[in-house]
Amino acid sequence: MTLVQLEYIVALDTFRHFSSAAAACFVTQPTLSMQIQKLEEELGIKIFDRSKQPVLPTEYGVNIIEQARKILAQRDLLLEMVDEKKGIIHGELKIGIIPTLAPYLLPLFIHAFTKKYPDVRLQISEFTTDQIVQKLKEGSLDAGILVTPLNDAGIKEEPLFYEEMLAYVSKNNEVFKKTYVLPKDIDPCKLWLLEEGHCFRSQILNLCELRKATSEGGHFEYEAGSLETLRRMVDLYDGITILPELATLDMTAKQQACLRYFKSPAPVREVSLVTHRNFVKRRLIEVLKQQIELAIPDKIKQNKKTKVVPI
Repeated sequence: MTLVQLEYIVALDTFRHFSSAAAACFVTQPTLSMQIQKLEEELGIKIFDRSKQPVLPTEYGVNIIEQARKILAQRDLLLEMVDEKKGIIHGELKIGIIPTLAPYLLPLFIHAFTKKYPDVRLQISEFTTDQIVQKLKEGSLDAGILVTPLNDAGIKEEPLFYEEMLAYVSKNNEVFKKTYVLPKDIDPCKLWLLEEGHCFRSQILNLCELRKATSEGGHFEYEAGSLETLRRMVDLYDGITILPELATLDMTAKQQACLRYFKSPAPVREVSLVTHRNFVKRRLIEVLKQQIELAIPDKIKQNKKTKVVPI
């Protein structure tokens, strides 16, 4: 039994397809298949049911793969301890980030991070919250940057900052005349929302204490895939939407005039760096967290954990 063989069975369990697992391990499919077969012969049991598509682990295989993940994690921890003693910071971090954070948060810290830690490779992808949590548990992601609390015992959350939620209002909307907004001021029939699957949509619905009726709202019903689209819909077609604070920082003076703050205590969303409970690349996560916190604008750093809107 070798560590390489354990890596192969973990990869196959993650991708559930021989060619995809082989590509992830940078080997040919026959090589990966042969090594897994050798391990199965050594153990005297089948780890995978190859008759199924996608490939699935057998009942015994599930336990073996789980133990393999723990062994590989301990291997990584040992290597990290050695590197830390040598003062070396290098490796790879696979990070998932939700779409309502990615275009606004990543530009703030990526350049500074890669310049300070040139030997660390960041592989960043956009996913929904549910996808990130699933991939963390599968081991295909190292960390996630998303909105919390998740209330998942298997996930460790490290809050980074709290950003206010602001109303973006058309000049033709009654709310535009107000200095501060209350959730009850928002007409659900004139509220532009993100499509299903975005946690920020859930937060808006929770904040406004509503469930938008699809049968109401006139002749046109639309749910957007991005915050920028929501803003444009307000500009063009009247109405109101809710934006997180980071999404408002580079607005023009004309756009900022359409922003309205909620009455104190302002609703906020908690943005966190999350990992699986058994994650071992602690030093890499620590320096990533430090760089993100350094890059956050001072105004947002000062926000308090007052009224965190649930997701």
